[in-house]
Amino acid sequence: MRLFGFTGHSGSGKTTLLVRLIPLLTARGLTVSTIKQANEGFDADKPGKDSYEHRAAGAGEVMVASGRRWALMHEYRGAAEFDMDALLARMSPVDLVLVEGFRRWPHDRVEVWRQAVGKPPLFPDDPLVVAVASPDRPPGLDRPRLDLDDPQAVASFLLQRVGL
Repeated sequence: MRLFGFTGHSGSGKTTLLVRLIPLLTARGLTVSTIKQANEGFDADKPGKDSYEHRAAGAGEVMVASGRRWALMHEYRGAAEFDMDALLARMSPVDLVLVEGFRRWPHDRVEVWRQAVGKPPLFPDDPLVVAVASPDRPPGLDRPRLDLDDPQAVASFLLQRVGL
């Protein structure tokens, strides 16, 4: 599986870009999965649902399955957070995994940056940022700038970068 990431401050447009990229990549015949970093309080479940109650009772893992999809929820319960390899090992093999967030993971990534967010770019302190996707010109830009409003160009860049 090839891995390519997207990073940037909250509100910069990472998710919007990924949602525009995925159909372009799958239209080229690629299988694509995503992994998104969430904040610590994240929970895909809701109190009152049976699966939530199973976890609240102490189950380490709860799988919910139907005729259309399944989801596996795993509680760390004091154990160390999984690293990149452990998380990816739980995913089915695909051509490309797009990563949103996970700046500590060692993979190439595009920074999504908007001046309107009001935060400085991350690329000066992150050598794994190989390009910046932005409608603006970030100060001190020393790597390729991709037009955030041209997902075809972003898709072509990332496919060339990962060798697909």
